Amino acid sequence: MSYTDEAFKAGNCPPNPRIGLTLGDPSGIGPEIVAKLLHDRDYPPDLRIIVIGDEPTLERGAHAAGVTCDLPIVTDPHDDAIEPGRPVLLQTRTTDQGPISIGRVSEAAGRSALETLERGVELARTGRIDALVYAPLNKQALHLAGCPFASELEYFQSAFSLDADENELNVLDGVWTTRVTSHIPLADVAAEITRERVLSAVRFIDGVMRRAGHIDPRIAVSALNPHAGENGLFGREEIERIAPAIADARSLGITADGPFPADTVFLRVRDGRYDGVVSMYHDQGQIAVKLLGFERGVTVAGGIPVPITTPAHGTAHDIAGRGVATTGALIEAVRLAHSMIAGATPES
Repeated sequence: MSYTDEAFKAGNCPPNPRIGLTLGDPSGIGPEIVAKLLHDRDYPPDLRIIVIGDEPTLERGAHAAGVTCDLPIVTDPHDDAIEPGRPVLLQTRTTDQGPISIGRVSEAAGRSALETLERGVELARTGRIDALVYAPLNKQALHLAGCPFASELEYFQSAFSLDADENELNVLDGVWTTRVTSHIPLADVAAEITRERVLSAVRFIDGVMRRAGHIDPRIAVSALNPHAGENGLFGREEIERIAPAIADARSLGITADGPFPADTVFLRVRDGRYDGVVSMYHDQGQIAVKLLGFERGVTVAGGIPVPITTPAHGTAHDIAGRGVATTGALIEAVRLAHSMIAGATPES
């Protein structure tokens, strides 16, 4: 039985949950994969989906995908007329931001994406939707539009008034991953691998997975150095920092093992021995996850009180408007948000 099954069996899911779904950057593939998902009905039937965006943008996406997507327009996500399995459009006018060219980064596209994201976050923050799924964004476009944050996670932390110690997670086929360090130069990684930060990352992934309904997740912790340091021959971070942090985690009741060599840790996951991985730096985990299923991977904004998910891939400007973009990761993002709503216990 998967953690999703357990969560639903426990009865934690609110009836007919509301999920906000943004169109993402209108110059990328977001509008077309949203339109295709809605047309194909690739989502749990009990969901009430509120698409947040501009009607002309959704229509362009549907045209590119070769589908029809005629949604009723609402002004209130709590409208009693919103029914399970019948998505609606919460109209958010953004087409007056200026001309948007498909496949090109622009300030206008960034403003459009930012406005719809802000509206979705406000709905989530005020409890008017149960989860938020956003189609891919482009960081350069967001910055051109005046977004002061380096990443969406930083924006979410600010919007929800949270401390900036949460991290993002990636989920692929039920396996969760996070990392101790993220967007920093590789030359700076070793100095940032401390006992405290490793323990924090292990506690973080354990806590998020439990809140998502996963009972006693099994976590594998990666080493930093080749061969896990070879007993100090290739580095002492494993002996002096990572292993002690794992021991600390185990003393707190967390099922964590390691440090395992980075080139074999995902084999242990593949064989079913672990449910999650803590890597030491960005590419150490991302290369494995994207190789295993780039088209299905989901990014989760961890530590946020409302489930927020997005496809792990980007805006794919090189194929935008051609109708060839696949919906696999967006489908998984919606399903994961759905299961996270189900898994969240009332006290969490």
